[in-house]
Amino acid sequence: MTIIGIDPGTLVAGFGVVEAEGSSLTLLEVGVVRNAASLSMPLRLRRLHETLLAVIDRHHPDEFAIETAFYSKNAQSALKIGQARGAAILAGALRELPVTEYAPREIKKAVTGNGGASKEQVRFMMMSLLRLSAAPKHFDATDALAVAVCHAFRTAAPRKGFRDWSSFVAAHPERVIAPKRR
Repeated sequence: MTIIGIDPGTLVAGFGVVEAEGSSLTLLEVGVVRNAASLSMPLRLRRLHETLLAVIDRHHPDEFAIETAFYSKNAQSALKIGQARGAAILAGALRELPVTEYAPREIKKAVTGNGGASKEQVRFMMMSLLRLSAAPKHFDATDALAVAVCHAFRTAAPRKGFRDWSSFVAAHPERVIAPKRR
């Protein structure tokens, strides 16, 4: 399975493409989309969107994984990240890729075992897991790889949870107690 992972941003957005075969992970491409602060927001979003479409067209991934927005005290930052996420998700949707979102803490926990891991710890684990001789220059690129690797881990070992009560009942009919009749 080939997975593209995205760390969204309007000035710098990271992307990473990995191939997961069993427990083996291979890096196909990693990089960042850099936008000048002087560029208008619509042009930044267009550049991000077009770059991601080109990456998708080069690698034809099976899955698209993206980091969810991190909500800080700055509402303007949250809105801008939301716009970048929309432009990125649209690229995946236009290529009919299933899109999965992961929270930053979930990504860090999946790849390092610690949801509060530092960017340096995430970078170290990406170098180790992907057997890289040199680290990507930007943390945004490393973070995007972590999103893709998190998705590979989550897909290979899906959770045992249930989507709803009917799927639980279907899996465990012996645990259903019939109501008493009056």
